[in-house]
Amino acid sequence: MTRLNLLKKVREYLARQRRKLEPIVDTDGLGEFIDTRSSLVAQTSLYGYIKTRAGTRFPELFENEEFLQSINIAKWQIWAACVSDLAVFSGGLLYREMPDADRIRQVLQQAIDPLLARTAEPSEAGEDFSATLEKLKIRIAGAVFTDAAESENAFTVSPDALVYWAPIVDELKSLDESIVRNSIRFRWQAPRRELREALQPARVLDALDN
Repeated sequence: MTRLNLLKKVREYLARQRRKLEPIVDTDGLGEFIDTRSSLVAQTSLYGYIKTRAGTRFPELFENEEFLQSINIAKWQIWAACVSDLAVFSGGLLYREMPDADRIRQVLQQAIDPLLARTAEPSEAGEDFSATLEKLKIRIAGAVFTDAAESENAFTVSPDALVYWAPIVDELKSLDESIVRNSIRFRWQAPRRELREALQPARVLDALDN
C-alpha cells in the first residue's frame, strides 16, 4: 500500500467514525462495526507510533520496500488482534442481556466469519497471518464473557500485538512499551463508548434465529 493510499484509507475511517452511528441490531451490523473500528484503532495506533519515532523522516520510510513489507505485516497482525479484543468485548455486552455463553459465541461467529472470509489471507500479511486468524477463532470459541465488558478486561491482545509487530528496533520498543500500550488503550475508549450506545443486544440475539 502506498503512502497516499494509506492516508486516504485512514481519512475514510476517521470520516466514518464522525458520522452518526446507526443502531446495531443484527450480526451484519456488529461485524461491520468490529471491522471498521478495529481497522481504525490498528492503523492510527501503528502509524502514530511510527510517526512519533521517525519524526521528520516519516515520509521517507515509505520509499523503502523492506519497511513497507514490515508495516503491511504489522498492519494486518494488529488488525486481527483488534478484531479479537473488540469481539470479546461485544460478547461481554451481549452476555449482560442473556448470560448464555454458547449463544453469544454463535452470535460472534456469525458476525466474524463473513469478515474473515472477505479478508481471506492477503499476500502482504505474511506467512504467520493464518495462524493468527486461527488464534482469533480459538479465543472466541473459548471466551469467558462474565466480566468481558468491564473496563479494559477484553483488550489484552491488541496492546501486545502493537508492541510486538511495530517495525521499530527492539531497544526503542523496550523504552516505549508502557507508552505504546497506553496509546492503544486510549484509542479503544471511543469504540467502547460507541458500541455501548449503538448495540441493541436483545435485537442482535433475536436476529440469530432469523
